[in-house]
Amino acid sequence: MPPGTGNAARGEGDARFLKRIERTAVLVVLVATAAGAVFGGIDWAGGILGGGLLAAVSYWAIRSSVDALMALTGHSADAGADGGAAPDTPSARVSSGRIAVSVLGRHALLAVLAYVIIARLRLHPLGVLVGASAVVLAATREAFRVPRPGPRS
Repeated sequence: MPPGTGNAARGEGDARFLKRIERTAVLVVLVATAAGAVFGGIDWAGGILGGGLLAAVSYWAIRSSVDALMALTGHSADAGADGGAAPDTPSARVSSGRIAVSVLGRHALLAVLAYVIIARLRLHPLGVLVGASAVVLAATREAFRVPRPGPRS
């Protein structure tokens, strides 16, 4: 196997893994929202959607922060087959101060969103909890998923 090929294959596998979790989380939120609307009314359905939105924004914030930190260290999920971008490329040179401000901004957005969902819109708090748990449920499903038989490298 050529050098670096394993890192590229691993990155593709990681991307597929995350996509499965994302799809499952969206499906969980949609099914739970429909069930919440039927059994708990519009407050529950809105709470579940709001919690799913909180989870999605949180996921985006964490993933963007990790991607930025990887770029800062000279590694990138979409880098070439060598497993990382060259440290002298403009895309790899991201200031740590800019990353810190970005992370704080993302979490401030998350806090404002949570405030609006719970205090202003007054959506059902248990519904918000159910919606926010969608990513956890999706990850749990993925953990117990039986891998398909096939060639392994």
